Amino acid sequence: MWTRCLVCSVLSAVTIPLIEFAPDTLADEGMWLFNNPPEKRLKDKYQFDATPQWMEHLQQASVRFNVGGSGSFVSSRGLVLTNHHVGADALQKLSTAERDFLKDGFLARTPAEEIECVDLELNVLVGIADVTERVNAAVPAGMEPAEASLARQAVMSTIEQESLDQTGLRSDVVTLYQGGLYHLYRFKKYTDVRLVFAPEQDIAFFGGDPDNFEYPRFDLDFCLFRAYEDGKPVQPLHFLKWSAQGVADGDLVFVSGHPGRTSRQNTVAHLEFLRDRAFPFLLNVLRRREVQLATFSERSRENARRAKDDLFGVANSRKARLGGLAGLQDPAVMGRKAAEEKKLQDAVAADSAMRDACGDPWADVGQTLQAWDDLYVAYQLLERGLAFNSQKFGLARTLVRMVEEDAKPNAERLREYRTSNRDSLLQQLFSDAPLYDDLETLALADSLSLYAELVGMQDPLLQKVLAGKSPQQRAAELVAGSQLQSVAVRKQFAEGGANGVGATQDPMILVARLVDAAAREIRKRYEEQVEEPQRQAYARLADVRFRLLGTDTYPDATFTLRLSLGVVKGFTDDQGQDIPAWTTIGGTYQRADEHDHQPPFALPQSWLDRKDRLELATPFNFICTNDIIGGNSGSPVVNRNGEFVGVIFDGNLPSLIWDFIFTEEQGRSVAVDSRAIVESLRKIYDAGSLADELGR
Repeated sequence: MWTRCLVCSVLSAVTIPLIEFAPDTLADEGMWLFNNPPEKRLKDKYQFDATPQWMEHLQQASVRFNVGGSGSFVSSRGLVLTNHHVGADALQKLSTAERDFLKDGFLARTPAEEIECVDLELNVLVGIADVTERVNAAVPAGMEPAEASLARQAVMSTIEQESLDQTGLRSDVVTLYQGGLYHLYRFKKYTDVRLVFAPEQDIAFFGGDPDNFEYPRFDLDFCLFRAYEDGKPVQPLHFLKWSAQGVADGDLVFVSGHPGRTSRQNTVAHLEFLRDRAFPFLLNVLRRREVQLATFSERSRENARRAKDDLFGVANSRKARLGGLAGLQDPAVMGRKAAEEKKLQDAVAADSAMRDACGDPWADVGQTLQAWDDLYVAYQLLERGLAFNSQKFGLARTLVRMVEEDAKPNAERLREYRTSNRDSLLQQLFSDAPLYDDLETLALADSLSLYAELVGMQDPLLQKVLAGKSPQQRAAELVAGSQLQSVAVRKQFAEGGANGVGATQDPMILVARLVDAAAREIRKRYEEQVEEPQRQAYARLADVRFRLLGTDTYPDATFTLRLSLGVVKGFTDDQGQDIPAWTTIGGTYQRADEHDHQPPFALPQSWLDRKDRLELATPFNFICTNDIIGGNSGSPVVNRNGEFVGVIFDGNLPSLIWDFIFTEEQGRSVAVDSRAIVESLRKIYDAGSLADELGR
């Protein structure tokens, strides 16, 4: 059920007038918790009352796609709407050389034609409980970081298991305010999910990489799935009605979705670490992979099909990270962050009680960053597995670790192997999604080469991994020799436990076992020297903010459900040109004409053949000031009545700094208009019955 909670007991200790630190009330900033919405701002600025009933309805109509996106129930028969690019993972896994759903689209005209997805999991948030006091009680002051890390993980796993046993619901303890609060989120989980509709990729991602993060946009970036339970379509208690009118300029709109991660509460030193260390490293990896996948794709049509979803994801991440890095390299952005930080530091220095309670969290974060710098490359290569870019290796590591973790009490296991996460873990482990040895070999060879480049060919562990071969030779040997593409083989290993995994000569499992001790050691050092002390430092920094800002604050994104508010609004670009809030379907054809209908501006044949059916003035994409980030893809946009008016699929270029700082002068969220969805379903795809189901 929908619940409210106070932010923290420390609020009673407020000693400085809140007004001095109040956020800019003119900006619609915030990824707000559903149990702590910005009620006063909504009432004062928009005369809107976010009642508990309104919030509960929107919360339980919202859906999380565990592949990394959002969606919503849009019918009483379990129809779920998200982005085409969020559904692309499922589309890719269902496709073959003979039928390419990602490229050509799909329409199930009857329930019998709906196709069951391979390993898709949907989550609906049904309850929130504040467990901060219990988590903090397990980690008393003065406990050594190594003990504190183990104690915190143990109590979180215990809370989750107790909740799962009591409710049967997926239960996750979520860290908020980087350790300031801990909430238990309970999710209704759906794993029988079936594909209903997807447009062709040429219209879903019209404009391709040149138009990515640009605006105006002309993309039909949506697709439809249906959730089933016990073999029947789900009948959700809460689903979104469909707005007949759509939105108008200046309308108040809300986005309900699952933003992945932001770094707005990070210290300046932490942002500098991201700027100078983390982002350059990641961009190097992404650029390598993009070149590799693009070259592979150019060799044949089938190669292009196999690599398409991976290439899209890598290229999208590369462009997003470049935009974020540009923000971190902007003196104006960093200057604003420094000014905000100094304001907080001055407030702490001026208040002895707060100084005694909170200490100097900025300095403590800085110390963890020194330790993180020493561990960073090894952690990325070994624990995150960037040295082993192979799905087979990922499966091997899961098997190796699962049998070892299963021998431990639940509270002592690595977080991802806790009992409460078991079903989701097994669903991924036993997925029958296709694996392609040629693509696997290419990816693994390049990542092993990266490993050698960063640690040197004389590294003892690398030499054992390569076994006297070059990265290319070793990758080919490992991929060809492994039988982990077989679900039956994976199940055999899992059922055999330590004896099965320990006795096998499968080369990928042997490599996973070979590197696991080193990977676990670097993870242990990270948790003890970086994660736990950093969490404690940020918890005290959250304490500072709570004392100064009260409850009028939101935590960084955590891929959990958030509410953002904004208005439909155009902007003025750097050349002084006024950019309208809408594009139209007719504008899509004009854009294609400007580029002689050459890829990525080539329209699908269906759109060429049926142009005369369309009302070309129909709004296609629109922009709004709502605060979003990666993970919000597929989030519903709703009006005051909670009716569906669009689906978020992008942000524009000025929004790429929103990871670190929010500004709405030019930054905008981009959505597919609900009217374009209905118009295309009826007149391009002859899917009138599906259009009739929306909102009903």
